[in-house]
Amino acid sequence: MLFHSSIRKELARSFGATLIVLATVVMTMTLIRTLGQASRGSFNPSDVMLVMGYTVLAYMPTILTMSLFIAIIATLSRMYRDSEMVIWFSSGKGLAALLGPLFRFAWPVLLVVAALALLVLPWSNQRIETLKDQYEKRGDIERIEPGQFQESAGGKRVFFVEKDATGKQAGNNVFIATNEDGKETITSARRGRIETIGQDRFLMLSNGQRLESVLGTSDLKISEFEEYGIKVGKDVLSGSNYVPINTQPTLALFKNQTLPNLAELSWRIGLILAAINFVIIGIAVSGVNPRVGRSANLVFSLFAFVLYYNLLSLGQSWIASGKFTFGWFLAVVHGGALVLGILWLAKGHNNWRWRSLPGAPTLSTSTLRKTPT
Repeated sequence: MLFHSSIRKELARSFGATLIVLATVVMTMTLIRTLGQASRGSFNPSDVMLVMGYTVLAYMPTILTMSLFIAIIATLSRMYRDSEMVIWFSSGKGLAALLGPLFRFAWPVLLVVAALALLVLPWSNQRIETLKDQYEKRGDIERIEPGQFQESAGGKRVFFVEKDATGKQAGNNVFIATNEDGKETITSARRGRIETIGQDRFLMLSNGQRLESVLGTSDLKISEFEEYGIKVGKDVLSGSNYVPINTQPTLALFKNQTLPNLAELSWRIGLILAAINFVIIGIAVSGVNPRVGRSANLVFSLFAFVLYYNLLSLGQSWIASGKFTFGWFLAVVHGGALVLGILWLAKGHNNWRWRSLPGAPTLSTSTLRKTPT
């Protein structure tokens, strides 16, 4: 049908423009946040663009859903304003007849959202955690930056080198603070250099002083040295079996249905169900009231979108804490949103009014004829 073809073309233009705008905004915000994390030492500054790309990829299911929702509302609202919906209704069609062409346009987007939520989302989160873990496990020498206090991988040492003379092999005015085995040690030296002895690397300090104290006591030991060596080989952190829930594959979450795993599943499956529900809700709320204004329904729709996704986040924490079961939450939130959207759509399709409901008050002809005395 020509009408179906034209509406899908307009939906495609509106969806593409909205997707570009939203993706640009999210990329800008993500870049600012990632730069802040890199400045605090969470990521390698050279990996900022990679981390930003993986983060935006994790946000893509939400971005695609919101773009589709806005495109549907903008297109149908324009049709209401230009009286094209009057022609549609005059041909004997109702709002429910729009479900066919809209879902024929939306199904590829919904398929991409499902693939992103179930497959790409855990992979992108895992890549971010890998980059962060690799940067945290780098050796002490790699952490040293001239003119900055740097913490060691285990968090037991703090290094400071005032000036780097020849790369990272030597430096002047070296400061090292150590806290381990119940002792605090502060070592300072005029100069330091890196030497490899066997398979280990040592920081050789020259012309310095060492202060050592035992925690909980007032004892203080001061010693001076002409040459002092500290092992600074790459720290090997104890292996950790903890794997973040958001990095686990979806199939693994289904196999091990603990409360945290079910909470993460509710988020991933919820992204798919929300995208489907928003197609129906978009049709129902797209009607334009000229007295209210063109943007009133769009503002209301954005508020509904934010409320829906906040419920998804709250539900994730509720399921993890055991306040809601997995199936009950999906039925109440997503099933309730589906029922509400269908009822709202049926109201517009059948042109239901409050006065037409049984028991609703009506005005009689005799009442209208009365005039004040």
